[in-house]
Amino acid sequence: MRGINENLTIGERVAWYRRRRGMSQEALAGLVGRTGDWLGKAENNRIELDRLSVIRRLADALDVSLGDLIGEPGLLDWTKDSGTATVPALRAALMDYRQLTPILSAPLPDAEPPSLDELDRELRSVFDAYQASRFGFAAGRAPLLLADALLAVRQYDGPQLVRANELLALSYQAAASVLTKIGESDLAWMAAERGLAAAQKTGNLAITGSLFRSVAFALLSTGRLSPAMQLVEAGAAYLEPALANSDGDLVSAYGMLFLAGSMAAARSEDRGTTRGYLAEAEGAAQRLVVDANHLWTAFGPTNVAIHRVNTAMELGDVQVALDIGPSLDTGKLPAERRVRHLLDVARAYNQTGRTEAAVAAVLNAEQIAPEQVQHHYLSRQLVLNWIRNAPGKPSFELDRLARRMHVVG
Repeated sequence: MRGINENLTIGERVAWYRRRRGMSQEALAGLVGRTGDWLGKAENNRIELDRLSVIRRLADALDVSLGDLIGEPGLLDWTKDSGTATVPALRAALMDYRQLTPILSAPLPDAEPPSLDELDRELRSVFDAYQASRFGFAAGRAPLLLADALLAVRQYDGPQLVRANELLALSYQAAASVLTKIGESDLAWMAAERGLAAAQKTGNLAITGSLFRSVAFALLSTGRLSPAMQLVEAGAAYLEPALANSDGDLVSAYGMLFLAGSMAAARSEDRGTTRGYLAEAEGAAQRLVVDANHLWTAFGPTNVAIHRVNTAMELGDVQVALDIGPSLDTGKLPAERRVRHLLDVARAYNQTGRTEAAVAAVLNAEQIAPEQVQHHYLSRQLVLNWIRNAPGKPSFELDRLARRMHVVG
């Protein structure tokens, strides 16, 4: 992480970058509309910095990226799932110059294109691993998936070429999804952008809509909130005329686009737009009636409720999150969604001083998906702050959790 220890709280990172910039606490606080006393408490971990809207303003004032302050680690542990070629291999696949133009990427005459059915199965395995929070597996398999999908696009023609482009678009989306989760936001943007370019060659509105939301999430992860909302509205306007006679794939892509928009609006502290986007997503979910997983969206009424909790926390409406979050049944959703929701519940408990309940929520999340808990900025910052602020020696349970997450030595 750019020369700074990843095991720092967000407040400690703010202090580190502020000192590098030669700024006083009062000067930085003034730029974000806060007091020097508030900033001092934040830098000393006496105030939680867990609202991305606030963190983004601090990042802008310090002229650093959002990722610099939240410090999501890109290092994936080597496991039997992941192998020993993960993020660097995926970066190499995305930055291969031969993808820039067909002039540079003509296949060898004897190159055999992969079976589209086999490519489809491999795509499903990567997306399924992502939704199961097996990010090491997904990152390790994505480079080979992309290589095969690119070869298929170069080798097939006619209807098979259309299908190959559909698979290529979704392969880029799978790569973008896992890269976002492990904090590689710039690479995620690259993958999402290329995926949208491939999707537009297919004529498939559902896949194009799915890549719209992938680009929106990539923009969101880099803190580009206004462009994310503009994309949501433009993408929705493009998809909306086809909704009347659409299937679950298109409805889910449309609904997920507004859920991405709701997060961008909440981080912009725009309550009216947040409510409007959630209402649009709710309308799409009602068309499905039940929770589904079309195009690996996990979209439905429960995912909309999860986003109501998430946006409430971003807007500082902690009681709203507590009214909805703890009783929400997410058991039928993929692990990735269930764990993300548990981290917001932990965050809400923590803000109301219910530390034991917050720790229990993180431990519950860890049982479901240890990789996700280890890599998400919320869980890392919660545990780091608990360790920093523990009176005396941290509890055995908390100490072991921190060690499993590699946030202490």
